Amino acid sequence: MTLAIGCDHAGFELKNYLKEALTAAGHKVLDYGTTSPESCDYPDFAHQVAMSVIAGKAELGILMCGSGNGINMAANKHQEIRSALCWMPEIASLARQHNNANICTLPARYLENEKALEIVQLFLATPFEGGRHERRVNKIAC
Repeated sequence: MTLAIGCDHAGFELKNYLKEALTAAGHKVLDYGTTSPESCDYPDFAHQVAMSVIAGKAELGILMCGSGNGINMAANKHQEIRSALCWMPEIASLARQHNNANICTLPARYLENEKALEIVQLFLATPFEGGRHERRVNKIAC
């Protein structure tokens, strides 16, 4: 699977950990930054990842910032994006099953690396259920 990944300074170390683990698992990972732990603005990276998913360059996206909130809000400004803030595996699974989320956002300051990887792996492995959820997802975009 081709994945787009991005973060601000708070997510820099987690992004690198996830990128390495996902690449080792056979995924192609498009890294949209940031490239250092120096302070930067999360919307810059949220928009790049969102546009990559929208353009079909990546099947799904992964974003992270300190709390996950800001970068998630920025990604969700894009009409075709359904970014979900995932802090536990069950949230990631439900975001895919019921909401057809196409970006998984992580709160980097609140997750250990292994837990974040578990969340991302479940997000990637869980299919959208469709059915009654399809009607609801179709009502999300304004």
